[in-house]
Amino acid sequence: MFRRTFWFTTGVAAGVWATTKVNRKLKQLTPEHLAVTAANKALEAGGRLKDRAVDFALEVRDNMAQREAELGDALGINAPVDRELPAPRGYAVIENRNKPPYVEGLTYKTYPYNRNEDH
Repeated sequence: MFRRTFWFTTGVAAGVWATTKVNRKLKQLTPEHLAVTAANKALEAGGRLKDRAVDFALEVRDNMAQREAELGDALGINAPVDRELPAPRGYAVIENRNKPPYVEGLTYKTYPYNRNEDH
């Protein structure tokens, strides 16, 4: 009798264990759970991709600054200047000859161009 009871409880335990495993797997295969899992994996992949892109951009910026310094040294751009720079040049203002001179007492109308009024 003890042997029958042992195998009965063993069978019940195995059935309960198998049922819970199957139910858990079925819940994982529902469309809602699959969508959530896919979204989480996409977010993780996007985060990793963003981190890699930021690291790449920072590395490019550092190497660019280093190369600019090398080129500046090679071309003598970064060398100190011993002489003074010339004074800035002034530019003459050119008069608009197409516009009639302003006459006091006349009213001037402006007609804005509206592309929609031609249609």
